[in-house]
Amino acid sequence: MQDRFISVLLVGTGGFFGAVARYLVGVVMPFLVGGFPYATMLVNLVGCIIIGLLSELALTSHMISSELRLLLVAGFCGGFTTFSSYMFEIMAMLRDGAVFTASIYLSGSILGGMLCLYLGILLARAIV
Repeated sequence: MQDRFISVLLVGTGGFFGAVARYLVGVVMPFLVGGFPYATMLVNLVGCIIIGLLSELALTSHMISSELRLLLVAGFCGGFTTFSSYMFEIMAMLRDGAVFTASIYLSGSILGGMLCLYLGILLARAIV
């Protein structure tokens, strides 16, 4: 039970710092460039680099403990951007040879996400 509590604290702490970092990028970037959502794209791409680096180091070396992986990968990267987790999962499927499953996950998430976003908009309009 104590191990689960510590895990939750590690993920929550990392998530806090990841969410704050994401917010700060969003605050700074619009002053640098306008129009295109560069901040979101930057966060997603940087998050993918970070999760790729940390996950590979955790899997192939002793440089990153399981606790540090929870703090940085699940916590920080999860708070910074879930896009990096999404890409990591697709890459793992492709690495395992599950091309069809990865394709379904990729296209289903994008198309399903767009449809669900539109559904949310329609629901909000019905309420107001």
